[in-house]
Amino acid sequence: MHFKRYMLLLFAIILFQGCAEKTSWKLVWSEEFDYSGAPDSSIWDYEIGHIRNNELQYYSNQAENVRVEEGVCIITARLETEDSITSASINTFGKKDFLYGRIEVRAKIPSALGTWPAIWMLGTNRSELGWPACGEIDIMEHVGYDPDRIHANIHSKAYNHIAGTNKGNQIEIKDPWSDFHIYAVEWFEDHMDFFLDDSLYFSFDNDQTGNNDTWPFDKSHYLLLNLAYGGSWGGNEGVDTSLLPVEYEIDYVRYFKKDQ
Repeated sequence: MHFKRYMLLLFAIILFQGCAEKTSWKLVWSEEFDYSGAPDSSIWDYEIGHIRNNELQYYSNQAENVRVEEGVCIITARLETEDSITSASINTFGKKDFLYGRIEVRAKIPSALGTWPAIWMLGTNRSELGWPACGEIDIMEHVGYDPDRIHANIHSKAYNHIAGTNKGNQIEIKDPWSDFHIYAVEWFEDHMDFFLDDSLYFSFDNDQTGNNDTWPFDKSHYLLLNLAYGGSWGGNEGVDTSLLPVEYEIDYVRYFKKDQ
């Protein structure tokens, strides 16, 4: 009996300590998309053109590809002609950057053969250092040919997909495109944790060497929201343009800092 009481007390202490150590967050900034029309130009800019990864889409800033209505930002990938696809990629470069804290995005992703929606971040020093030395934080990626899986990754000079050394993980979820979900990173000086809703599925630790090649995440990053089609990952098993148009809906972006 005494042993059982001791074990129960020990378990209660451990549980209390775990709860006490859980981070308390305070909302410091948000984009709620509580307006209509083009994305707020004080927050968002656009990528224009064919940008990366041999993707098929041409990124535009046209209302047919990106608009805000009824509290949601909608990015649409469209088939313009037999061999022309347009979509949108919006970003906060030069307008809003982030360093440490919790960044969460509530979104409803599309899923079709060829889709590749993402929520990700790049170092604001990218023009100086280039990629991947600037750092990349992939909060969410999804490819339509693998529909029940969500991915999180980081990229740096030491760890990146070109070298086959990138660090990341994935989580399975039934029909993730059927509803909105919260995709988040909790970014600390010594590690990062990645979440799908309340599920933590990937952590990446700072090796504490002070080496930018392994931890470029002590500097500001900006946010990107985009819907790619095809390309080096999204098109790995082909594309089906007959499924276009498809929509990627973003309900909000919220940024929290530790509540001191």
